[in-house]
Amino acid sequence: MRHDLVVIGGGPGGYVAAIRAAQLGMQAAVVEKEDRLGGTCLRVGCIPSKALLESSHRYEEACHHLASHGVRVAGVSLDLPSMMRRKADVVATLAKGIDGLLAKNKVTRYRGIGRLAGPGRVAVTAADGAVTLVETPRVVLAVGSESIVLPGIEIDGTHVGTSTEALDYGEVPGHLVVVGGGYIGLELGSVWRRLGARVTVLEYADRILLGIDGDIAADALPLFRKQGLDIQLGVKVRSARRHATGCIVECEGREPIACDRVLAATGRRPATADLGLDTVGITPDRRGCIGVDPAFRTTAEGVWAIGDCIPGPMLAHRAEEDGVACVDGIAGRWAHVEYDLVPAVVFTHPEIATVGRTEEQLQAAGVAYTKGVFPFRANGRARTIDDTVGKVKVLADSTTDRVLGVHIIGPSAGDLIGEAAAAMNFGATAEDIARVCHAHPTLPEALKEAALAVAGRAIHA
Repeated sequence: MRHDLVVIGGGPGGYVAAIRAAQLGMQAAVVEKEDRLGGTCLRVGCIPSKALLESSHRYEEACHHLASHGVRVAGVSLDLPSMMRRKADVVATLAKGIDGLLAKNKVTRYRGIGRLAGPGRVAVTAADGAVTLVETPRVVLAVGSESIVLPGIEIDGTHVGTSTEALDYGEVPGHLVVVGGGYIGLELGSVWRRLGARVTVLEYADRILLGIDGDIAADALPLFRKQGLDIQLGVKVRSARRHATGCIVECEGREPIACDRVLAATGRRPATADLGLDTVGITPDRRGCIGVDPAFRTTAEGVWAIGDCIPGPMLAHRAEEDGVACVDGIAGRWAHVEYDLVPAVVFTHPEIATVGRTEEQLQAAGVAYTKGVFPFRANGRARTIDDTVGKVKVLADSTTDRVLGVHIIGPSAGDLIGEAAAAMNFGATAEDIARVCHAHPTLPEALKEAALAVAGRAIHA
C-alpha cells in the first residue's frame, strides 16, 4: 500500500491533517487503533464530559434554581442511564460525522496500531495480529496523550480510575475523591457533585487551576466550595487503592480517607511509547515529547509531529490548528500557529476562559501593563439570565495599549473568549475592542466595558 501522506492517530489533529492533505491533492491515509475516530477528545474527553456537564447543570437547575424564574417544579428525579445514553449518542453522532468527512475527502482509513517501521514505512497491526506495511514519503505523528497516574495510585478500572472511568459510572458515588485540582478534576467533580455525590478534591499545590490567571483562580475557589466541592489544597497523596467495597486514599500527614471511588486527574503526557521512533532515529524527551521545528518537522527526514505529542498546550483545538499548519507547510504554503494565543476553557459553572498572558507571566517578564475589569453583575444580559457571578479582565501593554491577555470567569466565558482571541490575533488594542459597537443586551458588552476600563472609561461600573 502506498500513499502521499500517512497520519498515525485519528484524533482532532490527525483526521484534520489528513483532510487538509486531501484538499491539497494528496492521497492521504489515517491509521487509528480505536473503532471510532476523534481521539481522546471525542471518545472519552472533551465531548462526553461536556455532555455530562450540560445534563448535570440542567438537573441542578431543575432541582434548585428555577423557582426564581417563576417556574415551579416538583418531583424531579435523576435518570442516570438516560443521561449516559444521551452522552453516548452525542459521541456516536459526531464520530459518524468524521467517518463521513473522510469518505467525502477520499481519505483511506486503516484500523490498527500504527508504528514507524523505518524511513518511509508505517506498519499497521490489526486486532487479529495481521500486519500491513504502508509506504509513504510523509508521515505525520498525531498520537495524542494519555493520563498520568501518580506512583501509589492503583488503577483498577472500576473503583480507582482516570477520567475515562469517571465518564461512565453506573451509579452516583456516595463519596468521590478527585486527585488533582485542574480542569479535568474540577469539571468531572462538578458533574458528580451536581448529581448527588459528596466530592473531595485533593490538590498538591497551594491553588487550583495551575496555568490559569491567579486572580481568576482565586475567585473560582470560594465559588466551587460554595457549590459543595470540598477542595483541599497542599495535600500530597501517597496512595489510592481499592479496599473492601470502596477505596482508601492515603495522604502525607493526614488520616486516610475512605470513599467509594477515586478519580486520578493529575495531568497528561504524550502517548509516544512503542511508536517505533527509534527506527527513524527520533529520541523523545523523558516525558515522551517529540521535538519539532517551527514547521513541525522532527529530526527524521519525512516525519512530522503535531498536537499533544509535541511541546505546547494539550488542547484539541490547538491540535487541529497544528494539523492544518503542518500539512500546509508540507505543501509549500505559509504555516504558523501562534501558541501564545491559544484559548483555554474550563467548563465548570461559572465557566472560566483565558487567552494570552496572565498577570503572573507579565510580572515575571517585567512587562508594564494596564488592567481593566468589569463585573457581570453590572451587565444587563447577565441580570436577565440570573447569572451574574464573575468578571472580565483585560490586560494591555501600558505603552502601546495592545491587548496582552483576556481572562474571564462567568456565564458563557468559553464563547466570549472567541472575540478576544480574534482581536488579539489581529493585534488589537484595548481601545480597538472598546470602540466596537456591541449589541445590547448581550454578555459580550462585558468585554467592551473591561476594554474601556483599561483607560478608566468604563460606563456601567
